[in-house]
Amino acid sequence: MSRVVILGGGESGVGSAVLSVIKGNDTFLSDSNMLTGEAKAMLEKFGVAYEEGGHSKDQILNADEVIKSPGIPDTVPIVEEITAKGIPVISEIEFAGRYDNAKKICITGSNGKTTTTSIIYFLLKNAGLNVGLAGNIGQSYAYQVATQNFDYYVLELSSFQLDGMYDFKADIAVLLNITPDHLDRYNYEMENYIKAKFRVTQNMSSEDCFIFCADDEISISHLNKIVLQAKKLPFSQTKIVEEGAFLENDQMHVHYDDRDYRMFINELSLQGKHNIYNSMAAAITGKVLNVKNEVLRDSLSSFKGVEHRLEKVLKVRNVLYINDSKATNVNSTWYALESMTTPVIWIAGGKDKGNDYAPLYELVKERVTAIICLGVDNAKLHEHFQDKVEAMYDVLSAEEAVRTAYSIAKPGDTVLLSPACASFDLFKNYEDRGKQFKEAVQNL
Repeated sequence: MSRVVILGGGESGVGSAVLSVIKGNDTFLSDSNMLTGEAKAMLEKFGVAYEEGGHSKDQILNADEVIKSPGIPDTVPIVEEITAKGIPVISEIEFAGRYDNAKKICITGSNGKTTTTSIIYFLLKNAGLNVGLAGNIGQSYAYQVATQNFDYYVLELSSFQLDGMYDFKADIAVLLNITPDHLDRYNYEMENYIKAKFRVTQNMSSEDCFIFCADDEISISHLNKIVLQAKKLPFSQTKIVEEGAFLENDQMHVHYDDRDYRMFINELSLQGKHNIYNSMAAAITGKVLNVKNEVLRDSLSSFKGVEHRLEKVLKVRNVLYINDSKATNVNSTWYALESMTTPVIWIAGGKDKGNDYAPLYELVKERVTAIICLGVDNAKLHEHFQDKVEAMYDVLSAEEAVRTAYSIAKPGDTVLLSPACASFDLFKNYEDRGKQFKEAVQNL
């Protein structure tokens, strides 16, 4: 019997604890914050010993292995002590993967992960496969491995989850793109973040497939150094590829083995350049798994999109309100602004992760009339954008942001919440920020 300690009592931690107990380990969960009623009820149901509001070192430093929540940095004192004692620290995904024989389709990237993961899950379900959805989305992977039995898993993986993965192996790995994000967790070294993303390909064999964007310079420059075994399947909007996906005459071509698929991009349910990439990655995955062309077509033309990602909320007085709260980095916001065709009132700000706002300058000058800064400290936004827009406002709640936007918007404008920052200064998470925004719009 192993002594397994779980740090963090969120979705991932509670799921890991349940799986650990079911597998017969001596299990203990510790959270420096207070646990939700739901988390406690689940831990009690499965007989998991736990503590909240602090860490008892004597209960933690006797572990054979520690499963750390992806939200906890390695620099937290208790994690440094665990590491100094030589106790292995792994992620929930690494732990659950040991007990899961399903085929794993793993999606990572700085942007588009949730959308692409959701499209792939949607099309595999439509194809009649017995498939689970987990990782950085939905119910904990460990909890599902403990309580359900799937033949396939579609897993959205963040760099933080990948950091704690060692023996885990993807059968199909998808790397959408790499742009600067979370650099505060990587010593502000881009190379460290790139290596974290490429961990999605570790342990892959020549039978496995690696799907990647041939138009993403960072991915391409690291490809041959890191991905040595897997079959490489690129997708591109600028060049023709032999196997993978490409664009020609407004048509998406997908080719794998002896299987072909074509579809006009105006038939895709999700429009915009970034969504063409997401749909290409999903279509290649479908072909690798031998999904029929009619299922691919139905799925890619009917998929409804993801909450908090360019989600149209309401039109009020001919002003459209869009919730893109999931845009927690500059690149996501770039895509959002790039897809706008009307004058924009942009709601931005939050916890800055070492952002470089320069890529947004031209788009902001062209399309944005006013910026509403929704954050505790907005100095950096003012410094970068005050000479690029007519007006800037500072607010401290979603409700105040929406009221301000309502008071300055002209008919035909779009009010876009696309923060380019994390949410933890004023909100629990990006979902909380998006929900509060939508409520405020609905109350206008």
